[in-house]
Amino acid sequence: MAVRAKLTCYSVEDFGDGRARNYKFNASADKAGIPEDQQFTKYTPTANLTIAVDNPAVTFVPGREYFVDFTPVD
Repeated sequence: MAVRAKLTCYSVEDFGDGRARNYKFNASADKAGIPEDQQFTKYTPTANLTIAVDNPAVTFVPGREYFVDFTPVD
């Protein structure tokens, strides 16, 4: 079963080498009655994700929302 989460980037930590960064995300809260937020938070009211990225072409913007899809590997 695939699951889609809507997460908000809230933190970027630069490792100082000009490439590697840690990005931290939380589940997007249902602030404005958005149906997709209500659907996710009804069953999974909280989520946290931290990813390290070592590719300067990949960036996430604090305050911006992103979909994250979890699909089982066969």
